[in-house]
Amino acid sequence: MSSSPGHRTRRGKLIVISGPSGTGKTSICKALVQMPDAILSVSATTRPMRPGEINGRSYEFLSPEEFQRRASAGEFLESAEYLRHWYGTPRGPAEQALAAGKNVVLEIEVQGGMQVAAKMPEAVLIFVLPPNMESLRARLEGRKTEAADQLARRLAEADGEIATARDSGCYKHFVVNDVLEDTIEQVRRIIEKENRQA
Repeated sequence: MSSSPGHRTRRGKLIVISGPSGTGKTSICKALVQMPDAILSVSATTRPMRPGEINGRSYEFLSPEEFQRRASAGEFLESAEYLRHWYGTPRGPAEQALAAGKNVVLEIEVQGGMQVAAKMPEAVLIFVLPPNMESLRARLEGRKTEAADQLARRLAEADGEIATARDSGCYKHFVVNDVLEDTIEQVRRIIEKENRQA
């Protein structure tokens, strides 16, 4: 094997997966990181930890003060407020992984996706749509993780997120998640095609 520096590693791709809550983004991302040379970026957030979540693996849970300190220091690739909590992508780990030739998968909201697209135009942005709003309501209710008022707020947010993603021009790929296995395969094909074009 050649060890010449020019031969070593092609730069990885930043893969942004966005979509309303309940569209299956997390399941899609978990499947994507089973692909060779793919890792999941762990976001930082100020929202409370949910049952079963692990700090540093599910999210990096930060106080609002620590989050703002890091944001001011330029330590996030993107940050956004969503339903009264802040979310951000730590810049350092993502850039190191990309330089090492890994595809870095980000599960982030539309505001964050647009920031990433502005800073890294080569990023691949994929938006996951529900088959329809009724199925989205059923999925969110089935999770049983939120109070009724929060559920209503998420459904209202979903309409806005879809419109913003379409209008932004940043999201090149839109996939409808009806059957999860089919959606995962569709997203894998998008990433493989983007890698070949790199």
